[in-house]
Amino acid sequence: MELSEGGVEIDVEQPRDGTREGSGDGVFFNPTMELNRDITVAVLRAYQEREPRVATYLDGMAASGIRGVRAANEGYDVTCCDTDSKAVALARQNLARNDLDGAVVERNVNALLHEEMFDIVDLDPFGTPIPFADAAFAQTRNMVCVTATDTAPICGAHLNSGKRKYSAVPRNTDYHPEMGLRTLISALVRTAARYDVAAEPICSHVSRHYARTYLELDHSASRADDLLESLGFVHHCEDCLAREHEFGWYPESVPETCPNCGSNRVVTAGPIWLGGVADSEFTELVRQQLSPELGERKQADKLLATVADELDTPTHYDQHRLCKQWGVPANAMDEFLDDLRAAGYEATPAQYSGTAFKTDADVTEIREAAAPDADN
Repeated sequence: MELSEGGVEIDVEQPRDGTREGSGDGVFFNPTMELNRDITVAVLRAYQEREPRVATYLDGMAASGIRGVRAANEGYDVTCCDTDSKAVALARQNLARNDLDGAVVERNVNALLHEEMFDIVDLDPFGTPIPFADAAFAQTRNMVCVTATDTAPICGAHLNSGKRKYSAVPRNTDYHPEMGLRTLISALVRTAARYDVAAEPICSHVSRHYARTYLELDHSASRADDLLESLGFVHHCEDCLAREHEFGWYPESVPETCPNCGSNRVVTAGPIWLGGVADSEFTELVRQQLSPELGERKQADKLLATVADELDTPTHYDQHRLCKQWGVPANAMDEFLDDLRAAGYEATPAQYSGTAFKTDADVTEIREAAAPDADN
């Protein structure tokens, strides 16, 4: 099947049963990841403007080669890598189809990275990226781009799997998409630090079925130490939804009861990343690179605008979940946030859903300021 995406033409294997979910038993291709790929192209453009010397890009799990082809179309010196001989042949064919140069190798990406260094490495595996993270951070000069599609482990829904793969305790809270992103970033930052590399997230976003982050590298042990200071723990009450966080490698004190409502159903998550998940200035530069030929440009722009503006707090709230908890109807989101701001708190929409928001108010302060009930 031939298709056009982002200004290139590629061949992919026919999606299973005519759906848009993948390519059956053949070389994998997921059309629903076009948003992810469009944002990747915009990030590559923005990053090259900021760091003009970056040139080499490794697509570590090439499959059809779509990411590598699109990076090559942006002028990058591309290498596509895959362990599947059919994928290697298809990636090579798709580069040639667009008259683009690029190397295509049939290898495990870890083996390749033990022999070559790249300016930018992109890891987009099926499931967890952790088995490839060590080699990537050891052999990348400037930026590592990572997608994790194993949302249940990183969000805490499959707790033991999350603990095994990410060396952290994620918890399945009402802000589970952000929990997943912060669990992922925590594992990546810790992995990079083993190689005296600081890996700082400069853009990140979450969708229904994956978390994606772009980490800029600084080959400095002291800077890596600085970033590790942004790891910590969140204590979350499963009854009143109150939460508090603390920085550090281990929690100084795990509350037995919730200080807000007295419940004994308090869970602790960590170590997760408590710092910023994106650099607002860079994310705005990425938005400027969303050109008209990108098929998901409008959705990408809306998403990145929210990412750039959202308040830098370790967790978000869900307005509908809070209102249900309080037994009151949810009002318009803009009105809800305006009420919080009028009460003197910071408040912004959050990327994780249409009812997600971030604020420096706690749950009691949120209810007093913005709950749409008769007493408010």
